[in-house]
Amino acid sequence: MDLLLEEVGKKFNREWIFRNVNLSIPTGNHTAILGTNGSGKSTLLQVINGNLQATDGKVSYIRQNQPLPFEKVYRHISLGTPYQELIWEFSLLESLQFHSRFKPFLNKMDAQDILRITGLEKHRNKALRYFSSGMKQRVRLALAILSDTELVLLDEPSMNLDAAGRAWYNTLLEAHLQGRTLIVCSNHQEEEYRLCSHTIDIQDYK
Repeated sequence: MDLLLEEVGKKFNREWIFRNVNLSIPTGNHTAILGTNGSGKSTLLQVINGNLQATDGKVSYIRQNQPLPFEKVYRHISLGTPYQELIWEFSLLESLQFHSRFKPFLNKMDAQDILRITGLEKHRNKALRYFSSGMKQRVRLALAILSDTELVLLDEPSMNLDAAGRAWYNTLLEAHLQGRTLIVCSNHQEEEYRLCSHTIDIQDYK
């Protein structure tokens, strides 16, 4: 799925977070949005995802050379962020099964496959609210990267991950990016976006 941003801007009250963003991200491209904490990169990602409406400009999603209606966009996008809320009362297994009802996993994988990939099999029946911050982040990343979507959006993916978790993240991402478009927001942590061939700096749109 191609992504096109034309003169996109976002402001809260009277403060512009960014303005005049013009980007064309073709299918299969891997792009990093870089900026310091509070610079607006997460806000831009939420505009791309459709969770926030742009104040100015237009975001278009092109699939098979045809504009994709906005009400169908969510089927083709997955999002993983450290502030993403899950249903904390669900066990890990319940959470994976619930998620798959709305977005199937890649390559016809099921919840058992995802449990194995996350390395959290022994916690399958534990409520998510009892997970450590690093375990929660693994779940968020697995749900985003392993969903059968064409556009993967990740915000500061290594947050709360230890060295083993960061290595797991990069291995997971590299194994499942074939033909998919990736956008990663990072505060210049190169390990988070080492698979990205293009970078943009949010400061260029202030």
